[in-house]
This record gives sequence, structure tokens and C-alpha cells, in this order.
Amino acid sequence: MTEPRILIHLDGKKTVYEPGEVLAGQVRIEPLPLQDIKAVELSILWYTDGKGDQDLHVRYFRRWSQEGDLPLDLREPLRFQTVLPQTPLSYDGLIIRIRWCVRVRVFRARGRELVEEVPFRLGRVAPARVRLR
Repeated sequence: MTEPRILIHLDGKKTVYEPGEVLAGQVRIEPLPLQDIKAVELSILWYTDGKGDQDLHVRYFRRWSQEGDLPLDLREPLRFQTVLPQTPLSYDGLIIRIRWCVRVRVFRARGRELVEEVPFRLGRVAPARVRLR
């Protein structure tokens, strides 16, 4: 049996978005193991990476399931759309980084959960630089 793959497509194929801009796209699961999938969750989130504890905040969340309000029909792409916030902007610091991504989790009736992420940047903040003395 072929392992399902999660395909995340962002409309416009952009990698950098401005605050207040619409982020939209679609998710496909291939091949279609309809009987094996209980639910699909999509999150648009940011998290910190670097020294100290990791922070994580979900900006947008949607769940499709066999029993839920949003029926799960994988014959068509699962569409999503949200307006991005003003902050926090993506940042590549020397000690900490702020990362944004679209994360999709697939919950299966049997076997392990599948996870796929597509990173993107919010804003155009230049990376931090080390000052030479």
C-alpha cells in the first residue's frame, strides 16, 4: 500500500506576505485513502526557534472530519483562506527566530499521523547581523 502524501499549495506560490494580506491555498491528500483518514487539520501558525522555551501561536485553524461540522471529502481540494495579522513579523535573530508556516495534520484510522508544513515569511525584516569591533 502506498503511503499517502500531503500536498499544500499556496495561491500565487508566494513565500513572503505582508501584514494584512490574504493567505489562501489548498490541500490535497494523494493517493486518496478515503477509508483510512479520520480527520484533517490545517493550522496557520508562528513559532519561535532558538534559545529558551519555544512559543507557538495558532492564527487560523480548520478541521475536516468524518463526524464534524466540516465534512471530509478528499475528492476535491480542501481550501483555506485567512487575513494575516500585523505581528509578529518573521525574524531571523542571533538568539531567536520567528517562523510562520501552514501545517497540515492527517489523522488515520490505522498507522501513524502524517504532518506536512510549508514555511512562509510575514513581512520583510532583515536578518540580524553580528557587529564587528
